[in-house]
Amino acid sequence: MAGKGTPATAQLAKAKIAHTLHSYEHGSDGAYGPEAARLLRLDPATVFKTLVADVDGTLTVGVVPVSAMLDLKALAAAVAGKRAKLADVAAAERATGYVAGGISPLGQKKRLRTVVDAAAETLPSIYVSAGRRGLSVQLAPADLARLTGARFAPIAAAPA
Repeated sequence: MAGKGTPATAQLAKAKIAHTLHSYEHGSDGAYGPEAARLLRLDPATVFKTLVADVDGTLTVGVVPVSAMLDLKALAAAVAGKRAKLADVAAAERATGYVAGGISPLGQKKRLRTVVDAAAETLPSIYVSAGRRGLSVQLAPADLARLTGARFAPIAAAPA
């Protein structure tokens, strides 16, 4: 499984997008994003997690730094919605084709509306899940936005 590609890596290759894959040995603590940053020795501000939320009945992806939390009200506002809540894990897995902890904003089974936190725009590159626990991809934020049809908006909140 380690050498096998994912729908995310296939999408990147097909679009000929410059990217670098980084693998690490996933543990079992459940804090996937912070674990990736720690094990890859990366600044947590450059490692982003992919969260699926239900905004007014429509699944929507929020991509925020692992050092932050998703601001659900800001996510709803970014897509002109009223109410947002984190999606049921099973629904997120079904819609994206990935397992929790390995959900990538790229190569999803069903292309979902995507919002990337505005902090990403100021960075030369960011790291997101490449579609499997223990595998991250480094790419330019503009390339991520282009491939996913994402918009940038301030959707991150300080951790509680």
